[in-house]
Amino acid sequence: MKRRQIQISWAELGITVTVDLDGRNAALTQALWEALPYRSIQGHALIAGHHLYHLAPAPELLHAPATYRVDDRRDAPDGTIFCSRLQHLGIKYGPLSEPMPATPIGRVLPQDLAALAEAGRAVWQAVYASDRPVTVEVRRAGGRGGHALPRLPAHDPAVAELVREVHAETESIWLRPPGELVDLHARRIASGAGSYGTVLTTLLFVNGETRPLGYNCFGNLVRAAAEGMPMDSLRRMARLLAATPAQFLGYCGLLTLRDLTERALDCTDRIDRHEDFVALMAHMALYVNCLGAWNLQLFPWDVGDHLRQEAA
Repeated sequence: MKRRQIQISWAELGITVTVDLDGRNAALTQALWEALPYRSIQGHALIAGHHLYHLAPAPELLHAPATYRVDDRRDAPDGTIFCSRLQHLGIKYGPLSEPMPATPIGRVLPQDLAALAEAGRAVWQAVYASDRPVTVEVRRAGGRGGHALPRLPAHDPAVAELVREVHAETESIWLRPPGELVDLHARRIASGAGSYGTVLTTLLFVNGETRPLGYNCFGNLVRAAAEGMPMDSLRRMARLLAATPAQFLGYCGLLTLRDLTERALDCTDRIDRHEDFVALMAHMALYVNCLGAWNLQLFPWDVGDHLRQEAA
């Protein structure tokens, strides 16, 4: 059987690389394959080293099983492609410093490694020192490009309606920065969050709360539901994990996130199907993770450029 390939393109950079999907982690590969084509904001690791990653609109990545794992992604060859339960498609393009297990699904073709490294360096500059994001497109090799966000079905009409609203909000910010985050980074903070008029402190705390809310709270709720945790426990854990950070982020200016989270938590009281719970929490995860991606793009990381590591 012919091995499947995908192409990853960065139009602003004029770079495209081709990837062999080599058969490892078939469930993760299939989840990604079915989501194609899509576009996303290209991110870059900020502490791990030479690593690209972006949010893939494939809800199954939150809970699909991995059958092959490398114990330390630092040892993986350059050009290795990973899918993770954070809904990330990651690409190692050079040395990494963070020891971390990972689930590979393929490799960039050898003849494209130099172009991949060039893209990596350009994306680093875009994330670290620019407010102009780089967009990535992933498509089946030889197939059409484009973009669409999937919407999961729900049986309960009220749940289905809230899923539709969260999906629409996510679509509106997927490739355009959310107005509330733009205001925050423009130092327009209606609540006055930031002691003594500071702004960097608020930006830092918003970033620090948004990421775990998406990755650890909503993402893990999806996994727990997919694994059959009882509905009463799921409802209780949702409130314990999500309510306080959502309230704090609303105080900092993310009112839409706060309101959608409160409505999602209230909606869980009527959910009696695991499928409906998965649909709602998966869409909340994607929405919050999208906010997190924009946080990382908009954050003024270069203000700390004078803080460099001491040579060993």
